[in-house]
Amino acid sequence: MSEAAKWYVIHTYSGYENKVAKDIEKVLEKRKLHDLVLEIQVPTEKVTEITDGKVKEVKRKVFPGYVLLKMIYTDDTWHVVKNIRGVTGFVGPELEPTPLSEKEVTALGIDLASSVEVNYAIGDSVVISGTAMDGFTGTVQEIHLDDGTVDVAISMFGRETVATLQLNQVIRQDD
Repeated sequence: MSEAAKWYVIHTYSGYENKVAKDIEKVLEKRKLHDLVLEIQVPTEKVTEITDGKVKEVKRKVFPGYVLLKMIYTDDTWHVVKNIRGVTGFVGPELEPTPLSEKEVTALGIDLASSVEVNYAIGDSVVISGTAMDGFTGTVQEIHLDDGTVDVAISMFGRETVATLQLNQVIRQDD
């Protein structure tokens, strides 16, 4: 029976994705249809944000306003999903539910990699923090997100020197 299950995408009000997923689960259990919907996902990714030298991990929705369902499409499952508060409809031509192809499911990358975000860019003026060079100012030359470092040009003893620092050892200097 699970071989007939396909991935569908439903559109929801933005910010209601988790509530919609929980409500679908509740209604399916109540109506004893839980064997027709195998998986409900709100795709998220872990993002490491570095702001003012502080590192914080944040879970962020990859597709705000959308929920993925692996289900066997029947009139009952359509009715349950369509009548959940916050659901605006299925994704497909003329709102007709269209299953995702295997290629599309693979492209969505259900197991998403984590990423890192910083609040400074190349050319920004920054202050160094948490090293022997505390308080020195410099200019961001390169950002290496893959290995978690940043190259900063610092003026020391009348010469410009490039120092490689950890991403969280640099704080953007507000003008």
